[in-house]
Amino acid sequence: MSTSHILTLIIPDAPGIVHAVSAGLLDVDGNITENAQFGDPGSHLFCLRTVVETPSDDPAVVDAAVRARLAAAGHTNGIRLNVRRADHRPRVLIMVSKFDHCLVDLLYRWRNNMLPIDIPAVVANHPDAADTAERYNIPFHHLPVTPDTKATQEAEVLRMVDELDVDLVVLARYMQVLSNDMCHALEGRVINIHHSFLPGFKGAKPYHQAHARGVKIVGATAHFVTADLDEGPIIEQDVTRVTHAHTAEQIVALGQDTERLVLARAVRMWAEDRVLLIGDRTVVFD
Repeated sequence: MSTSHILTLIIPDAPGIVHAVSAGLLDVDGNITENAQFGDPGSHLFCLRTVVETPSDDPAVVDAAVRARLAAAGHTNGIRLNVRRADHRPRVLIMVSKFDHCLVDLLYRWRNNMLPIDIPAVVANHPDAADTAERYNIPFHHLPVTPDTKATQEAEVLRMVDELDVDLVVLARYMQVLSNDMCHALEGRVINIHHSFLPGFKGAKPYHQAHARGVKIVGATAHFVTADLDEGPIIEQDVTRVTHAHTAEQIVALGQDTERLVLARAVRMWAEDRVLLIGDRTVVFD
């Protein structure tokens, strides 16, 4: 009986990396069932995602074998290697405000095994989504936030992240800007969804602004959260065409549909270890 593992690697690009990884997997009688790789000329980094079946169910065995072969081939610096069982389900905390379309979509996909994650809790700064979480038997935590209570509220969220052993926080239309301290504490572990237009519309009612300007495309972007507002590494994007005949309300509906689809794809790709973060960019293996 074999166990499937997912291996991801980010390493300074050099000859012999694939050979060393393959040799390490062969050392543990591994059989590669899926492989994707990319050498980034800008950063001079090599990215690899491999799915391998081995007789051992212990990811540490695979990890040690690959590291040994990489070291023997002279690859010793700047290695970011991760191996985990393919059946492992990362734990995802969802944060939301009043609009629940992304939350509903994620919970539906989770319940129907379309997202390989576990959801230990939903956190909101408004009570509106409590009934939605209750329908899916997910614990709901109402944590209001004001300028005076922001630090305390974020500290409570971080406490929950630790207590619930959370791997990823998803901002499913959570309409609050995370503090710099929060962004640094959860670096590389927070995904946000926001509207993206050409041209861009910021502030209140962006879809209504878009309608007033007669846009022909509405879109959405899922990205990692950084201290630079809405400028984190992009994971997934999509657009929907609109015309002069669409009302503002119809554009809102189309935009929300795009948001939930883009966020769901981003979460799924992250959960399957298809998203590799290299500086301000991502490598996303389909």
